[in-house]
Amino acid sequence: MLRNLRLKTFQPEEEYIYLTYSIKNDKKEESKVLLENYRVLLQKALDWLWERTKIERKEVKKGKKIFMKTKITLPKKKEVYKTLRDELEKINVLASHYVDKLINDAYSILKSWKRRAEKGQASLRKPRLKKVYVRVKSTLRKVEGESVRITIKPYEYITFSWSHTWFSRRVKGLELGEPIIKEDKVYLPFRYKLPWFTSLDFLSIDSNLYTLDAYDGDKFITFSIKELYSLKYGMQLKRARVQSFTSKHPKKGKELLKKYSHRERNRVMDYVHKFVNKLLEMYPFTLFAVEKLNKQSMFEDASDSLSRKISRTVWRTIHRVLKYKAPLYGSFVKEVNPHLTSKSCPRCGWVSRKVGGTFRCVRCGFTLDRQLNASLNIYLKMCGFPHIRDIPRVWVGVIPLKGQKRMNGAMPRDSGEAQRLRVDIEYYEIL
Repeated sequence: MLRNLRLKTFQPEEEYIYLTYSIKNDKKEESKVLLENYRVLLQKALDWLWERTKIERKEVKKGKKIFMKTKITLPKKKEVYKTLRDELEKINVLASHYVDKLINDAYSILKSWKRRAEKGQASLRKPRLKKVYVRVKSTLRKVEGESVRITIKPYEYITFSWSHTWFSRRVKGLELGEPIIKEDKVYLPFRYKLPWFTSLDFLSIDSNLYTLDAYDGDKFITFSIKELYSLKYGMQLKRARVQSFTSKHPKKGKELLKKYSHRERNRVMDYVHKFVNKLLEMYPFTLFAVEKLNKQSMFEDASDSLSRKISRTVWRTIHRVLKYKAPLYGSFVKEVNPHLTSKSCPRCGWVSRKVGGTFRCVRCGFTLDRQLNASLNIYLKMCGFPHIRDIPRVWVGVIPLKGQKRMNGAMPRDSGEAQRLRVDIEYYEIL
């Protein structure tokens, strides 16, 4: 009992991020054997588990309304794993380690379907396989220099190389994870060990339709992302015309729709990656606070016009890429609940019921742009500053975290001075 309470090491746990790159699948014929046999086995596993899945529907009364509640029970993995594995081994022609992997994939598919079906977002029919890919376990691959050898069957291999690719220098010395094989591409995830840094600066970001409004403890910074919104809007108009064309020419229209959707995604991701790279270059060794946004809840109270505008935003994509790349610059990202950040007074804590373009506090008279006020309150949430009610003239938001020790002796700043701390940065200036 006492041995379990001992600390094995005083070193912090190692953390990693994965940098994933893709190469062209130049071994389509060899990998086709793997993909087709894997698909057959995966479908067999899904059929076997589906026969043992229980679906129950019952009426639930809430007030005067009656709802149908769905309960889905999947077979327990520990109880059926050995039996299912023995059944699959009878028809398996691949290496036996693939059977373990595809059972996990089958459960992953069913759990995802169960979660959506119980919410009413998916039908109660058996989920279908569309495009199958194979994630190769570490026991089935061997790295040799700048190439990886993958076992398909006993004593049958295929080899993929990244020696002459554009990212070969970038991944030199990194450890390869589990490759993902698709019909046309092979994805190679490389593991990067995070160095240990201490964040010196803080930056809070409020996400809006056309701008990202930030506060770094000394000044407000507004990043314009209107070009990104315009890009989404223009591509949406093009897709609408293509959809009209598809109603008369289904085959050709479907190809065009796929083409424009792919082009839109590439352009958006190119913009986002460039934006995040420049942001991290401007603020290395920084703790970023971003809003934990939920678009579905925004649509509930928004008008049709505002809902269309919100649907064109890519806030989560920017946050995801920032979270993915920040450790490479010694930075970290923290998600903050945005509830009431634009309606609260950072000086006294009073919450306004209605806020227009400018926030005005009825209690202490504090006035500031609504978006800047939101970024300031996110900063306060991140840094943990309490609202100072005993000293109503001191605005804690403008005082940076590194100056917290001299807070009592700091000179108070009014909202007019705070408004002049705003710096506007357009997209073309950070590219």
